[in-house]
Amino acid sequence: MAKDKPAQAAATTGSAVAEGAKGRDWSETLFLPKTQFPMKAGLPQLEPRLLERWAGIGLYQKLRDAAKGRAKFILHDGPPYANGNIHIGTALNKILKDLVTRSQQMLGFDSNYVPGWDCHGLPIEWKIEEQYRAKGQDKDSVPVNEFRKQCREFAQHWIGVQREEFKRLGVEGDWQHYYSTMAYKAEATIAAELMKFAMNGALYRGSKPVMWSVVEKTALAEAEVEYQDYTSDTIWVKFPVVRASAEGDSEISDPHQLTGASIIIWTTTPWTIPGNRAISYSSKIQYGLYEVTAAPEGNWAKAGERFVLADKLASAVLKAAKIEADGYRRLGSVTAGNFHMMECVHPLHVLGYGFMVPLLDGAHVTEEDGTGFVHTAPGHGREDFDIWMQHAGELQKRGIDPTIPFTVDGDGCFTKDAPGFEGRRVIDDKGNKGDANQAVIEALVRANALIARGRLKHQYPHSWRSKKPVIFRNTPQWFIAMDKPLRTPERAVNVPSPLVGEGQG
Repeated sequence: MAKDKPAQAAATTGSAVAEGAKGRDWSETLFLPKTQFPMKAGLPQLEPRLLERWAGIGLYQKLRDAAKGRAKFILHDGPPYANGNIHIGTALNKILKDLVTRSQQMLGFDSNYVPGWDCHGLPIEWKIEEQYRAKGQDKDSVPVNEFRKQCREFAQHWIGVQREEFKRLGVEGDWQHYYSTMAYKAEATIAAELMKFAMNGALYRGSKPVMWSVVEKTALAEAEVEYQDYTSDTIWVKFPVVRASAEGDSEISDPHQLTGASIIIWTTTPWTIPGNRAISYSSKIQYGLYEVTAAPEGNWAKAGERFVLADKLASAVLKAAKIEADGYRRLGSVTAGNFHMMECVHPLHVLGYGFMVPLLDGAHVTEEDGTGFVHTAPGHGREDFDIWMQHAGELQKRGIDPTIPFTVDGDGCFTKDAPGFEGRRVIDDKGNKGDANQAVIEALVRANALIARGRLKHQYPHSWRSKKPVIFRNTPQWFIAMDKPLRTPERAVNVPSPLVGEGQG
């Protein structure tokens, strides 16, 4: 038993130590740094006091005085729209710019940050239109000067709001002498510079297709468009060949075999057919001449008709035209040599579309779907416009007028440049389909110009504001030409000699 006493004593001592440790503040044994800063920042209370202090000591002016004579560091502020309170994106943008300009000041530069605001464009106009709609008021009934005045007042209000919000973030800058795109002096300077181009002969009137919102009555940039599901009418259209050649290694030795045949195009926008001026093909695609040998009674594609199609797509096209696999035969290959000087008549020539439709070699043509040919309406698509302008000089030499028509106006209505359809609407003011599509399809049926039609659900561009479909339409625009030699007293600049209807920007 005696041997157990030391163990019992140790246990008793350990227990006493443990009891003592429970009540002790061990932080007293640590050598921690002392600070008068509060453990919690309390920024909602602290930040206003800091801003007040900066203002009280004239921090901005002190920075300017300290930087006099230094090399300048200038950050050109890509401005936010003055159309509402700031959000996380605009806040991040300004904070990063503040970080850059303050850093450059500390590195020894004169870094004066001058903030600005963008006061032009749809974001502001759309806000005013929202106010009109809330009152049941039509924008078109408001005089344009009054509309602009309200936009200016709206923008000025939000400049004041955003300026205070940015200052509350602690962004240091010349808030008293900010710039805005709607400042009269800035607008006058822009107008004066534009007039210099006009006086030098570099400014000219042209046209170019743009994405257009009929609902908003304005052009849209790519960033202002989103793609949504949309159901479109699809048609397969015949363009009768009236001129062909037998150049190259074509199996069609007699060009008369092609004369009377039809180039088949496929489109999801039947309303653009009145704007058609060409057909695009690809020299990298294999084409063939196909003859229908048997067809159902009353079918649009009839026995004896000949169609030029991409070989890879021929069976699918003929199936859509209700031609069975044993109801057609391939007569031979058709190559780029045949297409080079080929011309077709417009499928609606009976309505006044009496011009020739040439074939143009285009890199944008594929054989993923369709017929291997692309219906080309230069006033209704960027690729169509580009390929048309690329060949404009050559077409003019062939006697083909390169002028691009204005077939659809800002209200989405066909103009006199679309004979037989003037006044028909592609899209109405509410963004719904108009009667133009059906009118064009019916005219093509009467002209015996269709071999098939259908419906397709696909991704189609919509305005990100109205959420309504947009259209491509040719619009008159001002352009500054850049590559034609022009002598001025100080220098020589380059300015092109634009073709009729040409647009270069």
